[in-house]
Parts: sequence; C-alpha cells; structure tokens
Amino acid sequence: MIQFAAVILKEIFDQGRNFSWERPKKCPKCNHYKVWGHGYVSAFFDGFTDSLWLKRYRCPDCGCVITMRPAHHFSRFQSSRATIRSALQHRLKHGRWPSDISSARMRHWLTNLKRQIKAHIPHSWKPGLMVCYDHLLKMGKIPVSRSI
Repeated sequence: MIQFAAVILKEIFDQGRNFSWERPKKCPKCNHYKVWGHGYVSAFFDGFTDSLWLKRYRCPDCGCVITMRPAHHFSRFQSSRATIRSALQHRLKHGRWPSDISSARMRHWLTNLKRQIKAHIPHSWKPGLMVCYDHLLKMGKIPVSRSI
C-alpha cells in the first residue's frame, strides 16, 4: 500500500536512509494503532542520477506493507504531477512536446490520458483533454496511468 507524504526530494537524496520520514499513525488497512519500520526501497525520480530511498512500514497485525512516497508524484511515475500536466498543456497549446523530457514518455502520457477518458468519461461530455484530466483526478484516478 502506498501512503503519500509531503517531502522534498532533494532532502531525501541528500540524507538517504537518514531522512526522517513521518511514521503513519495507524495501519491504513486495518487501523491497528502501530506500524513497524520495514526497511527501505529504492526508487528513481526525474532530476536525480541515483535512486532515492523510500521508507517502508509494516503492520504487525495484518501484515500490510506501507511504502511512503512523495505526494507530488503519482504512484509508479518518475515525473512529478506538475511536470506531467505542464508537458501535456504545452503539447496541446503549441502542437509539439517540450524538449527537456523524453518525447516517448510524454506520448505515453497522452495516449494513456485518452484511454482513461474513453474508459471513465461519458461520450456525451468531452469539453477538452485538460478538463477531463482534472475530472479524472477528482474521481481519484491517475489520468496518465496505463491501468484502467
């Protein structure tokens, strides 16, 4: 299970495993009052040449493993939410992708956004891609995810 935390990636990079993660107050699955430290997992993020260590916790009651993740990133994405949104807006406005990110990755975002719209937005209501992007966020969906 992933739990999002308001953190600064540069601080995690600088401090590594010494970064002070805020321990969840309870297990998000069973509401047990205490979770134990369960090591770290490495993850890559844009702008960093090495992986960053993300803290994991484990519930002693139900066994759920909780991985802490930066709140400004979607699950399983190296780019921040703001970067993804900005790249899509740039493409829609200028007709080309920004040059600082892999165009293949950005094409996947656009393709997946269209797939999510097709799956979750009624055909009769299609005001524009970015409005649909925001609507998908409000629905609790990751607008650029491959999984439906």
